[in-house]
Amino acid sequence: MIPTVHDDRDHRGQGRYTLTETEHCHVWGVCAEVEGLFREPGRGTYELFGWAPEGAEVRDWVGSRVWLVPEDEALGPWLLEDAESLGQHPGTDGLVLTGLDDYEGPPEGHRGFVRLHDEHRWLGSCREFARILPPEQVAPPLIARGLAPSDQLRRALMRGTRRALDLEEAALEIRDDRGEPLAERLLWTTVSAWRPSALGADLIDLELDGRLFTPVPEYARPIWERWLVGPPDTPGAWAGLDTRQRGAWLDLVRERACRCARQDRPAGHAYEIDGRHITDVPGLYLALGEAVNGPGGYFGGCLAALDDCLRGTFGYTAPAILLWRDAATAREHLSHALTPDGQPYDLLAEALDALAKGGMHLTLA
Repeated sequence: MIPTVHDDRDHRGQGRYTLTETEHCHVWGVCAEVEGLFREPGRGTYELFGWAPEGAEVRDWVGSRVWLVPEDEALGPWLLEDAESLGQHPGTDGLVLTGLDDYEGPPEGHRGFVRLHDEHRWLGSCREFARILPPEQVAPPLIARGLAPSDQLRRALMRGTRRALDLEEAALEIRDDRGEPLAERLLWTTVSAWRPSALGADLIDLELDGRLFTPVPEYARPIWERWLVGPPDTPGAWAGLDTRQRGAWLDLVRERACRCARQDRPAGHAYEIDGRHITDVPGLYLALGEAVNGPGGYFGGCLAALDDCLRGTFGYTAPAILLWRDAATAREHLSHALTPDGQPYDLLAEALDALAKGGMHLTLA
């Protein structure tokens, strides 16, 4: 007999993970463990022929957003996210880069001069590039271990037909150990297998097709494990992280903010930002979020999102006062930035201007 979780919303204290049917919000089941949530996502691989570096050698992790800017301005720049360098092939003039390119990535081939930058500095140029097609790999399944299934899932498993086991679009809702919403991952999936679970007589292990699921990268696992325990209770818990990990921290801050209710402070409130660790873009928004909404708080992740937060419902009501301590650190690291097409601009000045227009009376110390 398959145990049951009834389709109400009182089940959430039973586990970190809730699998939900998105169209009608029916709960498929709840569990405390999901195998396959963390793994390396599929990455595009490109060989850049005739690579000519500008400045330091491009190695290891290159940046969260690397833009390929073609000489032909009519084409516009292409984006590689979370780019890594595999180095140059021995005896060749080609550099190999990998990155997430599903959205705005480069085409599979381009003949023509291209220049690369990481939104802060020019990295180099190449005369052409080619996408290297990796060998086809079978995506590992996503396994919900110790799942208590709902009535709806129990009936589907009992029928066992291909149509019944097609869950279509589902959401994996993730809560921390305090029961507060943290994040959500969408997947279009089918049940590939299920079996009684070793985690309890009334539980099952549900195996789902993982081909259309975007996993959390392995480098972000320590960040997620920290947040799954609960949100930070002291400011600056992110300060010792590198830029890549800060980005993962900011992603969780943003996701959690979309799912947690908050109350705007009244107008006239005085905020103070600790600017000692604002050495990169994620650090800017993490420090701003903590200044306005406390440890783990959110107040924008880009200039457009910052402008939205200043309009209300994100813990802030204009006008207010902001004392920015150690502003020289941000000025040193954020004053020289590049747009996607490579035009220079002052990111710090843009952020200060947005804050001022949003009713923040600024004092830089």
